[in-house]
Amino acid sequence: MPSQFDPPSGTRDFLAADVEQREHAFGVIRAVAERYGFEPLQTPAFERLDVLLGKYGDEGDKLVFKILRRGEHEASGEADLALRYDLTVPLARVAAAYGSQLPVPYKRYAIGPVWRADRPGKDRYREFVQCDLDTLGSSSVLADAEALCAQHDALAELGLRDFTILLNSRRVLSGLLEAFGVPAGIGIQVLISLDKLDKMPPAGVVAELTDRGLATAEAGELVDTLIAPDAADRLRVALKHSDAGVAGLDEVDTVLSLVAGQIPAERIAFTPRMVRGLSYYTGPIWELVAPGVAGSIGSGGRYDHLIEALGGPDVPGTGASIGVERILAMLAAAAPRARLDVAVTVMSPALSGPAFGLAGTARAAGLRASVYLGGSGKLGKQLRWASDSGARWCLIYGEKEADAGTVTVRDMVSGEQTAIPVGDLGERLAALRGDS
Repeated sequence: MPSQFDPPSGTRDFLAADVEQREHAFGVIRAVAERYGFEPLQTPAFERLDVLLGKYGDEGDKLVFKILRRGEHEASGEADLALRYDLTVPLARVAAAYGSQLPVPYKRYAIGPVWRADRPGKDRYREFVQCDLDTLGSSSVLADAEALCAQHDALAELGLRDFTILLNSRRVLSGLLEAFGVPAGIGIQVLISLDKLDKMPPAGVVAELTDRGLATAEAGELVDTLIAPDAADRLRVALKHSDAGVAGLDEVDTVLSLVAGQIPAERIAFTPRMVRGLSYYTGPIWELVAPGVAGSIGSGGRYDHLIEALGGPDVPGTGASIGVERILAMLAAAAPRARLDVAVTVMSPALSGPAFGLAGTARAAGLRASVYLGGSGKLGKQLRWASDSGARWCLIYGEKEADAGTVTVRDMVSGEQTAIPVGDLGERLAALRGDS
């Protein structure tokens, strides 16, 4: 049973080591995104309710965290705002609001928390961070390849090595449906079933396809084609007479050719069974998967009419999403970082003022510094505090140092101590900082 001190269900507290690890990961993603020319975008944590509702389907709308009216309207029990559900609808709103002020194409990245009124569970949270890269206004496959490469580089620079990019195209899938005689009316439902091939036994997918109205023989042949070891070769043969299929294969081959010099060949593969059942995709699609991780650690694809459907202008778009929460769970726990560079003793109440000033001198030299906050105390106790704080140096300032106009700088690693004139302390600390 949760205690009164637990955070709300589906949320987490992050202590120092976790915060530092997360901020490091976000910093890596920002640096990679900006290296590719993506610019940052920040939008409010909440949006008008009418902006969000109707964009995620009935099930998605149920997961939107609504915010009740405030002040004199609070008693109405009505909501007019909601916490943002993702970073894509805000992008569409910004594209509509600032279209004439945005560059063309508009390349933006966004990193921020989103909220969903979902049922919490293992690795399933109501508040979590999303990281998105998107390019609006370009129909070139170069934009797809660029988003894919940026996504790959971010994961590689975070230290991940054992992951694979599964690449396909919605045009390939359209050609697949055509080649196997799938009626147009059930095409999307068939793709949704095929998307379960990594989660269900093939027989279960065949059964679901027949329930959706596909003949048993056709359903079996379709599944067998997609799970065969030579699925890519079989599909190329099957799609020979489908214009959509051939165009999709050309897209896949072009993307593979473009990224060949930047993504190791063993990390990316044309994967016919990779569906991404979301209906708004119109071109190349991809997912990043890693051994032992349920679901994907990243995804992306082209969505040429999504921004219009979300209320923005009708511009072509493509983008990639980095599953930062899952990726952080895969990374080794960060070693605790030292809290201080310089610890300053307080040997007596009379010396507390000068000691406080010495800490300020250390901070002015670019070092993290603090005085001993336990009042005055024995030197051994204060040295233990300095060690526990991870301090590299300890400044000892007692009656002897005060009389001599010096401060004793103790190297907490070697134990070596050096007396330095108080007036030279800032320069000496800056030199020590440069040597460390």
